[in-house]
Amino acid sequence: MAKCDQGYLCEVCGEEVDNIRVSDLYLRYVTGQIDAQKLLGSPERHLRCNPVVAQFIVDDAFESAVVEGPFNKSELDADYVAQQEELMTRGWQRLQELYDISESVPVSDYPLPEFRGQD
Repeated sequence: MAKCDQGYLCEVCGEEVDNIRVSDLYLRYVTGQIDAQKLLGSPERHLRCNPVVAQFIVDDAFESAVVEGPFNKSELDADYVAQQEELMTRGWQRLQELYDISESVPVSDYPLPEFRGQD
C-alpha cells in the first residue's frame, strides 16, 4: 500500500487505525478535548492503545480496559470517574454511530451536541 493510501498510524503500536470506531483521536474530538484544526496534526492511537482513556468506556459492546497502577479508575475520585465514564461512553457511542454515516455528516457535526461549534 502506498503511504498516501494509509490512514493514521497509531503512535503506540505503529499499526494503522482502521476506522473512526477505534480512534482515540476522534474520541478526543467528539468529546471536546481537541478542536477540528488539531485533527490533522495530532497523534493518533487505537483506543486499546490508550487504556487510561478506554477504561472510562462502559458499554456492553466495548471490551473493558484495565489500567495497572495509579491511573486505574479505582484509584481516582468517584465523581471524576462517573463524569468521565458518562462522557467517554457517550463519545464512543457517537463514534459507532458516525462510522455508518460519516460520509454524509460534516466533520463539524461529529462532536457531541454540547461541544459543537467550539472551534
